[in-house]
Amino acid sequence: MAKCDRNQEMLFSADRRQFLGYTGAGMLAAVLPGCGHDDTHSTPYPQTIALGQQLIQQAVSDPSQPVAAISVAMVKGNAIVWQQAVGLASVPGKIPATPQTRFNIGSVSKLFPALAAMILVDRGLITLDTPIVKYLPTFTMLSPEYAQITTRHLLSHASGLPGTNGRNLFTFEPVAGYAADTQAELANSHLKHLPGELAVYCNDGFTMVEQIVLAVTGQSFADFVQSAILAPLKMTHSSYLTSVPASGSFSLPYVDGVQRQEFVNAYATGGLSSTPADMMNLAQMIYGGGVFEGQRIVSAAGIAQMGEDQTKNLTINPSPEWRWGLGWDTVVQPALNAAGVLGWEKDGGTAFYSTEFFVVPGSQFALLVTGNAGYNARQIAETLVLSALKEDGTISSLPAKVGTTAPPAASGPGIANSAGIYGNSDSPYQVLANADGSLQINQWAANTRGWAEVGKYQYRSDGWYWSDTDTASYRFTVVSGNDSEGHAFNYRYLMKRVAPGAGYAYLTLPVGQQLAPLAALDAVWQQRVGTQWTLTNDSPSAVPIVVLGNPPGFFATLAELPGYVLYGNEDLRYQLIVPVSDTLGGMAVKIPGNFGRDLYDIRFASPGATTLTIGSSIYARI
Repeated sequence: MAKCDRNQEMLFSADRRQFLGYTGAGMLAAVLPGCGHDDTHSTPYPQTIALGQQLIQQAVSDPSQPVAAISVAMVKGNAIVWQQAVGLASVPGKIPATPQTRFNIGSVSKLFPALAAMILVDRGLITLDTPIVKYLPTFTMLSPEYAQITTRHLLSHASGLPGTNGRNLFTFEPVAGYAADTQAELANSHLKHLPGELAVYCNDGFTMVEQIVLAVTGQSFADFVQSAILAPLKMTHSSYLTSVPASGSFSLPYVDGVQRQEFVNAYATGGLSSTPADMMNLAQMIYGGGVFEGQRIVSAAGIAQMGEDQTKNLTINPSPEWRWGLGWDTVVQPALNAAGVLGWEKDGGTAFYSTEFFVVPGSQFALLVTGNAGYNARQIAETLVLSALKEDGTISSLPAKVGTTAPPAASGPGIANSAGIYGNSDSPYQVLANADGSLQINQWAANTRGWAEVGKYQYRSDGWYWSDTDTASYRFTVVSGNDSEGHAFNYRYLMKRVAPGAGYAYLTLPVGQQLAPLAALDAVWQQRVGTQWTLTNDSPSAVPIVVLGNPPGFFATLAELPGYVLYGNEDLRYQLIVPVSDTLGGMAVKIPGNFGRDLYDIRFASPGATTLTIGSSIYARI
């Protein structure tokens, strides 16, 4: 939602800004219960459940990264074979979590706007490949190509919208109007790439589906999903928190000694509050081809569309392992693919929750695990899904884990052209080419406002650069060609490869795009270097305000890369901006995947203005 998620070390977690873990973690270990509520009776998966109970208990009890509560459910066919909650729904109240305790599932919520769109297609109200301006004639942007954006682009992260409207995204009180605010913000924004050119995780696309639903049905998105999806699926413990709930059991963040309730106001992109058992009803409908308990919710064709690989026609796609669906993160889940099984996956994170949802349609099997605070949800989910498939005979053995130790050194290609500065949506990298053919990779660090060493890497026999002390490896990829407008492009990316989750498959993403120096900053922009700016128009209940203390943003420069300014703070992260005029700073990179996800224009009303605007957020000079 920013993944409503980002976890740099895991590389692929994708839908929140920088808050996961701010849960008063040090206070949890002493008060967590040693067991949980288990609603499981007879089951065909005793070994998998025992393993899951062990993994979950370890996560909840880990003093280095305590977790208040974790809840899980698993379904086979039309029967839930395991549901259990471990830990505390309320830390100060010492109230145990139960299978009925609701968690914010973050970007797993993206499956619901995808389903809503498929239902609208079934009803003849929209088509996936019609430009959305037909349904939203008031939608506009500064880049004229906005008129090419379709609903398919919105649902497959290929729209070119800037990324995430950060204003009032996560709050401790409900804030209405987020989707309309996002549409108004986009009217003053440029596209970051042409629609359909590449796929980069984009929350704003799903938020715009809210506006389409409202325009063609007259119902708010929350009301439409409730009547068309949640009610017929009997998801009675699921809803969007559009107001303070009057009843129900909720997992509640415990922040700096205060218990609060998190509200995610971007409903379509990450706002559903649910339980694992409720989500098993959704899973049954998905692998049931749109039917749940004899009632058709959506057409079989709609479910199939959601499960189709949407990356086949992208112009720029240096990471073919990641196969976006409509709403799904991947419709060829890598660890399951390594075992010869087709699986669909969606993960989700908010400021305080982390969730993984797996569906194996051919086996009529699904699992969801969700928890409050920092833990490796993907590792648990992958481990358990593969264990279950082995236990029921779908696979004869687990796939081999991929290597995370460096192979032998080898003679590598010339790397002089690969040296330089690589920008992204997080913080820049610096690549230094050493005389012996090795690389040094540094990353810009906010605490020192300088370069911090990531590591030294040697070319190895598998074609990647490795360090003996890092399980990640790196290389460079150049993507060139002509875009849909006929313009030539040539991008060099720094690629990072990791083995996330349970370690059964490599995943690769570009983490930075090489940038060329520009003409020196003019006097107006040079005078902004070193200035600080504070956010003025977030709700007082916004998580960055309450938890981070509204950290100031600041302008800086990199001596190694003339002509750009570096702007950001602990909340926004740190991006290289291209001065377009004395009143506009533009986006500098075009990166598929996750590391170009939340980019922005910076606007000033005049060259000497003392306020600046990023999306719909307004900052005042300190």
